[in-house]
Amino acid sequence: MWRTLYPLTLLIALVACAPPPHAQTQVAGPAADIAELWQDPVNLPQRDLYTGPGGPALAPQPSHPFAFEAYKTSGTNPGYDVRDGTGRLWSVKLGVEAQSEVTTSRILWALGYHQPAIYYLDEFTLDGPGPLGGTKKQARFRTDVEPWRPGGEWSWYENPFADTQPFRGLIVAQLILNAWDLKTPNNRIYDSADPSLFPKRLFIVRDVGSSLGEARQSALLNAIGTRGWQGSKNNIDHFERQGFITAVKGDDVEFDYRGVNQALVNTLKVADVIWTSELFARIPDSGWQAAFAAGQYSPGDTARYVRKIKEKIAQGLALKRSSTLTR
Repeated sequence: MWRTLYPLTLLIALVACAPPPHAQTQVAGPAADIAELWQDPVNLPQRDLYTGPGGPALAPQPSHPFAFEAYKTSGTNPGYDVRDGTGRLWSVKLGVEAQSEVTTSRILWALGYHQPAIYYLDEFTLDGPGPLGGTKKQARFRTDVEPWRPGGEWSWYENPFADTQPFRGLIVAQLILNAWDLKTPNNRIYDSADPSLFPKRLFIVRDVGSSLGEARQSALLNAIGTRGWQGSKNNIDHFERQGFITAVKGDDVEFDYRGVNQALVNTLKVADVIWTSELFARIPDSGWQAAFAAGQYSPGDTARYVRKIKEKIAQGLALKRSSTLTR
């Protein structure tokens, strides 16, 4: 019986994980101001990429134990909801994604994309019942900040910004950082409880830990449509071996990418890569060092990551020179 049911069960699971059928992105939903997705980081050199949008005041203190509230119920990585000594509630993710999520979030924030308040702790103490309590390692801590409240999800394929440059630039940024888990549940709309605040909502790409590795998927799995085994996470060796731009044909760009979001990647043009590369190039060396220090990467791995990212930036900027020469 199980031999008969297993192929059917596997097929159902694969279909459920299949990518959206859209051939291109579509403008959908209520009208939105671009400030809800992106704001030009005019103060980028002054941004604190070590503590991020939450700043140093919110940073969780590892010297005090955290009280267990509940187990994490979504995603593939273990974790908990915990409270610190002040009563603040934190969502904690453990494991390989913790470092890459914090650093990737810092970089996206540097580029002007809204991000939640998150921090990395290499070690902390959990005050929980029985074997649940004790010392835990490699954790991403995320908390909500007044007056923002996380609400519904938004889709890469249907959203109010699909025809804007910052949205297309956000896709290019995912390619530069090898962030490959581009699925709707990772995207959240945050609503403001303060009616006088502008913008009144934020569109945030959240849970970006599936990054800084390699975005790869076999042709067979890609055809089936499964999101499993799309790539690696937080792996400098894998990050270094994946390229960026493989070909340019007119205004179309081909990337060293193979995965379930190929239709999304195929919407990108030369101008999108140039715009995003110029934005990345505005991050100063001190900013790169701070972003990777936020994830507690070693100096050696930091240097390798930054070197590879800058190679991709240079490749994108070269398209501008090529475009100028062909006019």
